[in-house]
Amino acid sequence: MQSLWMLVASALFAVLGACVKLAAARYHIAEIVLYRGLTGVVALAAYAHFTRRPLGTPIPWTHFRRGAVGTAALSLWFFAASTLPLGTATALNYTSSLFLAAFILGAALRARRPMNVPLMLTIALGFVGVLLVLRPSAGGGQSLGAAAGLLSGLLSATAYWYVRDLARQGEPEWRIVFYFSLSVLALGVGGSMIIGFTAHTPAGAALLAAVGVTALLAQLAMTRAYALGHALLTASLQYSAIVFSATLGVIIFADRIALAGWIGMAIIIGSGALATWLAQRRLRPKIEKPISADIQ
Repeated sequence: MQSLWMLVASALFAVLGACVKLAAARYHIAEIVLYRGLTGVVALAAYAHFTRRPLGTPIPWTHFRRGAVGTAALSLWFFAASTLPLGTATALNYTSSLFLAAFILGAALRARRPMNVPLMLTIALGFVGVLLVLRPSAGGGQSLGAAAGLLSGLLSATAYWYVRDLARQGEPEWRIVFYFSLSVLALGVGGSMIIGFTAHTPAGAALLAAVGVTALLAQLAMTRAYALGHALLTASLQYSAIVFSATLGVIIFADRIALAGWIGMAIIIGSGALATWLAQRRLRPKIEKPISADIQ
């Protein structure tokens, strides 16, 4: 039952995407990124202070690399969510599991290990789904957002490897998230200083607060699901975020997604879950957790 925390996390990530889309009508992406990072930094610094846990780390450069790649992925997903139908943007971000599986397959080929044919076919099927999702988004001024969403998935997959390295070197999850939030805050501050700050309104400030709070709660729920739930069930349930996001997009923003887009989302969900299971089965002696699409 603890795996059901992933449904809570997925619903919160969908709400986060909706809040980002609403906030993007009032603020530029750098400002939204800034407040997303600020909430995490303040909350986790307070946690470290009151529990007397050290914020210092012996491996700052690994955190820096993870933060740089993860922050880029987060910013690109925020941009995609602001320009595309919410379900489409989320589906493209969740291609990270397919990219991760492709990395694993490429590593096996370089090491001259036997070809994992089921995994290869699953990856190919998943990218057929990506093409179906991209097809209705290729026109109407959405091509830039579609490219950003797909790139966010690729960078999220890359950031996962850094997260795995950090965990292997003994870094606790809360400190990994703290330094990631610090990177997000730094990029947001830098971008906002260049572009400029927007005057706040009560509604705008509430949206920015909602972005930070929902992101933090979603990460906590996701962490609990992976810590206490069945690993593969939890990993499969993460794809419910695509369904939640598409539903919110239709209800709140009257998103119109072509039939090809819906079919593509279904293929991404199915192939992503299957690729996660196949990759986990192959790597079970080497890693403790399954591939997680979310590193944000």
